Amino acid sequence: MLDTRANQDRMEHADAVPRHVAIIMDGNHRWARENRVPSTLGHRTGARNVRPVVEACADAGIKTVTLFAFSTENWSRPPREIELLLTLVRETLNRDLEALNERDAQLIFIGDRYRFPPDLQELMRDSEQKTANNSTLKLVIALSYGGRWDLVNAAKKIAIRVAKGELKPGDLNEDRFEQYLSTAGISSPDFCIRTGGDQRLSNFMLWDMAYTEFFFTDTYWPDFSKTELIEALYDYTKRKRRFGTRRTKTLAQATN
Repeated sequence: MLDTRANQDRMEHADAVPRHVAIIMDGNHRWARENRVPSTLGHRTGARNVRPVVEACADAGIKTVTLFAFSTENWSRPPREIELLLTLVRETLNRDLEALNERDAQLIFIGDRYRFPPDLQELMRDSEQKTANNSTLKLVIALSYGGRWDLVNAAKKIAIRVAKGELKPGDLNEDRFEQYLSTAGISSPDFCIRTGGDQRLSNFMLWDMAYTEFFFTDTYWPDFSKTELIEALYDYTKRKRRFGTRRTKTLAQATN
């Protein structure tokens, strides 16, 4: 294991700390199975790990954190498990909202929220309104979210505007297209961490992650700690991001 204290010291003196970190919180069920406890406890333990990890991100200087909490594909899970996951969303918001508000965190929900029960939709709206003026940390929660859903939904909005004559197809470019995504106004993730050992996007922020750096860990989400977060962030500081271009030396550098 790396020297975490040394890693944190290096990060504090580096300009490479990511502005936006996205986290795919995976492995709750497998954590429960390996620990020989009910899967419900795995999900509950994972839910309780959200706040300390988010606070650790804020302490590291990260400005935006996006958590993949419930995907469009999760609706195909057994009804009892879906109800548990929705209950945990309610409990987490009720338990942690005040603390997050005191930390000056702004909550934003992305995804097809209208599939949720009315009481949960209202709780999401209230959480957004209560934290709307906070500015230290932007906490984005992806609920009933899928990258393909987001792209199709944006295309539908654009098609409606074109049909009404409010938008010409020739005027559409990447910047305008982004305005119709649920992530409009949110910077693209610089860094994505996935726990649980799998190495795939699982339909998460497909448009937004075109040039995101990735970090995969075998650690299950309930066990993902501040120590491992710092190690992942230190790994990020060693990356060279080119965004499809090639860095070349300047003439002055080449002649020295």
